[in-house]
Amino acid sequence: MTQTRETVLVVDDSPETLGFLTEAMEAEGVTVLVATSGRQALAIAARVTPDVILMDAVMPEMDGFEACRSLKSLPALSHVPVIFMTGLTETEHVVRGLASGGVDYLTKPIDLDELRARIRVHLANARASLSAQSALDAAGRHLVALGPDGRIVWATPQAGRLIDSLGLASTIETVAAREDGALEFSLPNAPPMLLAPVGSAGPGERLYRLARSEAGEADLLKSSLGLTAREAEVLLWIGRGKTNKDIGEILGLSPRTVNKHLEQIYAKLGVENRASAALKAAGILREG
Repeated sequence: MTQTRETVLVVDDSPETLGFLTEAMEAEGVTVLVATSGRQALAIAARVTPDVILMDAVMPEMDGFEACRSLKSLPALSHVPVIFMTGLTETEHVVRGLASGGVDYLTKPIDLDELRARIRVHLANARASLSAQSALDAAGRHLVALGPDGRIVWATPQAGRLIDSLGLASTIETVAAREDGALEFSLPNAPPMLLAPVGSAGPGERLYRLARSEAGEADLLKSSLGLTAREAEVLLWIGRGKTNKDIGEILGLSPRTVNKHLEQIYAKLGVENRASAALKAAGILREG
């Protein structure tokens, strides 16, 4: 099934099913971990991150749906595909499995060829999603991905710090569920923020850019650099590559007035030209 040795966690309270699947997976060169309950699956996955999880839906105490939700709530396991295995075939059970975070649904008795094919597909999707996430993390952008239920699935380190410092998690989930386009929002004692859709981040995931709004960015420059409100606005547009004439038209100022503001900005920032001022502003906005 694969050239590298994968790890599959099989969760089922039936010894016969565990034995059947373990034998079949090991014959393919796969490392198999087994759990007979949802709680045991959580304990095992917390120690060893599997590449894919085969989850029985119906188990005593903690069923597969609850176990899947618990697994998906853990950042280190949120990318691991969960494939449900069950004799339940009604639409409501299929929907429940997908809503809990599962990526697929197989009915018992399990067809091994079908199982192998689906594992290959979901492993490839999970790896592509994880690779994309790693690339976005390294890019230093404020991005956040939401799952089908509207909850935050992951965020780049920069976005995560911003979300935690301002307590934005519940607000992001609320506004993203309500709106399709870019949306400005604010909280008490927090700068105005912008949540803008970027595209899809993976199967069922939506990617958003999280940033301070134009007013919020100006406020950040003002407080961080000791500028007046107008100087902060001028510096913000300097950072966006606008000329004095452009800035004057945007802010309703004469180019001469813009130039006077620039002189004050240079003095306060300890720089000599607009390029250096723009770099300093970019650094503040990136870290902020």
